[in-house]
Amino acid sequence: MASMDLKSVTQPVGIVRMIATVLACVCFSLVASAGHIASSYWAWCMFSWCFCCFFTLLIVILEFTTVNAKLPFAWEDFTAAFAILACLLCLSTSIIYPAFFTCGTCKQQIGATVVSWVCLALYVGEVVLTRLRSTGQNNGFLSTIPGIMKILETFIACIIFTSMENAQYAGSPPMQWCVAVFSLCFIFAIVLVVLSLAQLTSFIPFSFDKITIVYNILATVMYMTAMVIWPLYSFSIGQSNSQLVPNKDKLVVVTVMAVFNVIVYTLDTIYGLRLVFCIHTE
Repeated sequence: MASMDLKSVTQPVGIVRMIATVLACVCFSLVASAGHIASSYWAWCMFSWCFCCFFTLLIVILEFTTVNAKLPFAWEDFTAAFAILACLLCLSTSIIYPAFFTCGTCKQQIGATVVSWVCLALYVGEVVLTRLRSTGQNNGFLSTIPGIMKILETFIACIIFTSMENAQYAGSPPMQWCVAVFSLCFIFAIVLVVLSLAQLTSFIPFSFDKITIVYNILATVMYMTAMVIWPLYSFSIGQSNSQLVPNKDKLVVVTVMAVFNVIVYTLDTIYGLRLVFCIHTE
């Protein structure tokens, strides 16, 4: 039987979550009332605020009803990972939305931007409070540095997907290779996160740490090829026929995000190698 835990909504973390839920809903409402815009960036911002609002409210409800204690995964690991992801989502919306959809006289858009920055500050506060109150008993993969890097890698991949358009890679095998790289790395990163969160790594007949290292090495090499091929071919297509590429700014975003992911994957690989072959052998 579920019981009510008033402490979960009266302690600082619970209060921060409830305020963040309301503010994320406010952002969504303000932007929706301003009117729909046919843009992948607009859809990304709306999705991010909706995602943060829904899952933060879900976390509050599960902790208030103590149902979280009956879930088959490490709850602290999940909430810590979600708080970090929410920070990244709010940071992206707080930058993207005013850059593309806000003007000096757009009151609703300006209000949504300000509230989004406040929401970001609240999620940063949640990360800090979650770390401070962590018992250490249920810490899992997502709460470690490699886990945080996996969250960052998948987040950057989402920004890349949001910035891609069919006209950018249709009919171009090199560009389609880049899309395949982004997609495969994203899928395998999600699989690793799900396996870790569901605590299924013990059922794998191989060392999960070594599998992760092999994946990181392959992903780093693949992203390096995409980092070179994407700007080389995408901008050459745009120069030969500007009608094929409707938005060159998005090409730049994809290129920059690919570079960022190469850096993150490289750091992830180095840290994993050090963790497995240096620390574990001591």
